[in-house]
Amino acid sequence: MHPFATARAKVTARAVGWATGMLQTDDTTVATLARRLRVGWHTLWRAIAQHAGDGVDDPDRLTGVTALGVDEHIWKPSRRGHDRAVTSMVDLTRDEHGLVRARLLDVVPGQSGTAYAAWLRQAPAGFVPAIEHAALDPFRGYANAIRDELPEAAAVLDAFHVVRLGVKALDEVRQRVQQDTLGHRGRKGDPLYAIRGLLRHGGEHLSDRQHARLRAGLVAGDPNCEVEVAWHCYQQLRSIYHQERAADGRLIAEQVLDTFHSCPIPEIARLGRTLRNWRQQFLAYFDTGGVSNGGTEAICESGFGWSGTGWPGWVSVVSIRA
Repeated sequence: MHPFATARAKVTARAVGWATGMLQTDDTTVATLARRLRVGWHTLWRAIAQHAGDGVDDPDRLTGVTALGVDEHIWKPSRRGHDRAVTSMVDLTRDEHGLVRARLLDVVPGQSGTAYAAWLRQAPAGFVPAIEHAALDPFRGYANAIRDELPEAAAVLDAFHVVRLGVKALDEVRQRVQQDTLGHRGRKGDPLYAIRGLLRHGGEHLSDRQHARLRAGLVAGDPNCEVEVAWHCYQQLRSIYHQERAADGRLIAEQVLDTFHSCPIPEIARLGRTLRNWRQQFLAYFDTGGVSNGGTEAICESGFGWSGTGWPGWVSVVSIRA
């Protein structure tokens, strides 16, 4: 037995630590790292899984967390099996410089509030009382888990998901008007289909030429100005999160809550009702210094699939990020 390598080990402790660190910080795979170390995939994976398991068992990995993010992820493309969806918990605590460190704390099977609530109940003593802010996407299951298990934390609706709801409503209006006016889905050469990408952009980012294309497409394909109105609503929703002062953003958010639900365009009215149902979590963004689930999204979208293996060894690897 030696500190540099355990008995019968084919990879040194330093190499395993390096490989685990690469999985934590870089967009890479076990196969790539195994080739660089000139060992087999299974050889490296077994070593990483053991190293990760030791880290997961560390009781101190959940200390110091005051802001918690949660998100679902479909990590297994197959529709078969009950474990294709997972719930991930991420530390969104800001450091002394106000920057979010975004540490993946754990991943559990299931895409439900029940899975999230169960994880919170099993957390070490002192973890739940320390959580001040809990970021989430507009999924009622996670909101219920926060209500029941984190009663003292402020639930904050993620800005990215709010804007994505606006994009979805805008796309639906465009698609409906397309069908009503031309009788088919968008095709090359159709006015609204040609500007579908421009509609999603922020108006402040469009050049004069792009603005001209946008206007021309709306004039040609939007006879009742429904898409144009939906676009302005989407721009108003985006502007909430682009104000220099939180008070200005909150004022626009309250205007959105007061007006969207009565819009004659059904997709925008539905968006307004959704936001009103999430009013407290929506406005909490401005009371918490802009807590965002962006760190959770970044980790879930870029970090999963590292191991290329199945459950549960995969969880041990991602959890070592803590």
